[in-house]
Amino acid sequence: MSYGHSVVNLLGRLKEEMEIPAEILRMARLLDRHYIPPRYPNAHPEGSPFEYYDAETADEALEASKKIIDFVRSEAKKWM
Repeated sequence: MSYGHSVVNLLGRLKEEMEIPAEILRMARLLDRHYIPPRYPNAHPEGSPFEYYDAETADEALEASKKIIDFVRSEAKKWM
């Protein structure tokens, strides 16, 4: 059983069982960078978290998460 908040670490645990494409790992790193800063007001040197995010950044994170979910779903079907 795997648990935690880091997408990179969760995928890393799967490396023993399967090959994880470089693009998926890159997207996982992108999502991990968004874990703490949007949630904590003192995570950035100045200003509020909302000042550091825009629609483009949100779209990039959503696209990355969709691709990772699609990858995991397709791999899970192979194990069922």
